[in-house]
Amino acid sequence: MSNLINSYNSLLSNLLIILICLVPQLMLAASVDFLRSIGKIYSVIGVIVILFLALIGYLIYLDRKITRLENQNLNDE
Repeated sequence: MSNLINSYNSLLSNLLIILICLVPQLMLAASVDFLRSIGKIYSVIGVIVILFLALIGYLIYLDRKITRLENQNLNDE
């Protein structure tokens, strides 16, 4: 009985992993086709690029700020 429950749990977990991996890809393909058909795909790509550039800019800002604070800390000691 225990082997049956373990095999059932294993099968269920494998099916769940497969569904988690496949469903977003299928939905993404459908949504990209839809956005392409109505011409909004370029808007989506533009927003993603803007967000990516903003994230890179923020990381550069943080890096400079942390470097400045580290240098101040070294000079104070």
